[in-house]
Amino acid sequence: MVTGAYHPEISSGGLQAQMVARAAGNSVAFHVLTTATDPALPRESRVDNVDVSRIVVDVNSTRSKLQATDEMIRELVALLRSSDVVHVHGYSTKNLLVTPLSAILRVPVVLSLHTAGFDEPASIAARGRLARWSFDMCRLYLCVSPLLTDACRAAGVPDAKVRYAPNGVDLERFRPVDPAERPAVRRSLGLDPAHPMILFVGFFSRDKQPHVLFDAWLRLQREPATQSALVFVGATHSPYFEVDARLAGDMRDRARHEGIAERLIFVDPTPHIDEYYRAADVFALPSLREGMPVALLEAMASGVPAVASRLPGSTDVLIDDGKSGALVPPGDVDAFAHALGRVLTDPTHAASLGSAARERVAAEFTADRVAAKWIAAYRDVTTRAA
Repeated sequence: MVTGAYHPEISSGGLQAQMVARAAGNSVAFHVLTTATDPALPRESRVDNVDVSRIVVDVNSTRSKLQATDEMIRELVALLRSSDVVHVHGYSTKNLLVTPLSAILRVPVVLSLHTAGFDEPASIAARGRLARWSFDMCRLYLCVSPLLTDACRAAGVPDAKVRYAPNGVDLERFRPVDPAERPAVRRSLGLDPAHPMILFVGFFSRDKQPHVLFDAWLRLQREPATQSALVFVGATHSPYFEVDARLAGDMRDRARHEGIAERLIFVDPTPHIDEYYRAADVFALPSLREGMPVALLEAMASGVPAVASRLPGSTDVLIDDGKSGALVPPGDVDAFAHALGRVLTDPTHAASLGSAARERVAAEFTADRVAAKWIAAYRDVTTRAA
């Protein structure tokens, strides 16, 4: 498997790959090849009994990128010679290396499409002929949402090459907590249990729209019944091009001006994210675009009532509005404030949403179901190759 990041570094594709590697047991022998940004990480390691090879790259250094490219080519050639399938997570410049080498060594490529916009065929084709060729040469596309399967078909990708393989979640790790236990969980995380907690998980980009959630939260602080803490877990600054470091700074300034800075909390990306879901009263996903948001799946599996942007073919696949969560128009601050306020002030409604959310995820989005789809894809492409 080829990923953009892998444990202990965090990416949605890497998290799904790690989860499936555990769930697949002895059915598949995985080896992960990943890029990494932390030079302190080992070049080779084992994570959950899976071999992991890391290529460290500084995206702001041309020299580092050239060196990483050379290392990636050497590692790919060595690994492909002993592989039956290469599974790439998301489209990136790595595909320009993986695809030709796989073609030369006759190893079929399975490409998982995770991200709305960036992973859609039309967007890939717009990057040039080589990008389009590297996409077209893949043997099979695993799309995490109907939105992405529709995008493939609209671009003329043959139906036989497109499969719906949604993201999944580990139900044992992400599980509900008794509401009476939440204050103790918050204290264990160093959070003040005095106020209800709204949780956001994701990096700070304009498309993730944390600023929309912040504006809605500010409105809630005007009424005693909806005063709450807002906890953002994710990268507020990063070399990654989508992250806008100005967003968090503006929020801090405005919260300080309102005299509620102590209720606004920023947490770096953490491997212990399951504990933050158990500490939360409500989860918010205000994004403008998503494939199938892993954070939303994790929150729902944890029994946390969720308020999310209505994104056709994505969030509306997971949430039945008013039953297993609340869907509101993207960017609508008033609608977000209203939906969050209802969850915070109506415990019966909140409990009903959380319970139905857990049931929804357990019915269709479990780790073993995802693993079965991936394994079926591997068997299919290897059979065709033979």
